[in-house]
Amino acid sequence: MVSRTVVIEDKYGVHMRPAMRICEEAQKYNAICSLQVGNAHVNLKSILNVLAARIKKGCEVTVVCDGEEENQALEALCEILKPEHGEVPTGIVGKE
Repeated sequence: MVSRTVVIEDKYGVHMRPAMRICEEAQKYNAICSLQVGNAHVNLKSILNVLAARIKKGCEVTVVCDGEEENQALEALCEILKPEHGEVPTGIVGKE
């Protein structure tokens, strides 16, 4: 199991378009991919679960991946969450 904590930087939080891109990427890997938001664990392979989490700007979340391709999944998901990635602002900056 691998994880990385990130802070949501986009002023709109995680809305429909970034949620869709996150879910599509998570589905590519043979790993359980989730997001810990407070005490809740959100399945990153379900767009409805991601949207229901109502992740807003400034929210600290942890991306968690577990399985055969956990490292690849974590890197790919965190890459999508970078502010410079993609055509819409989905700014999330990793915390070291």
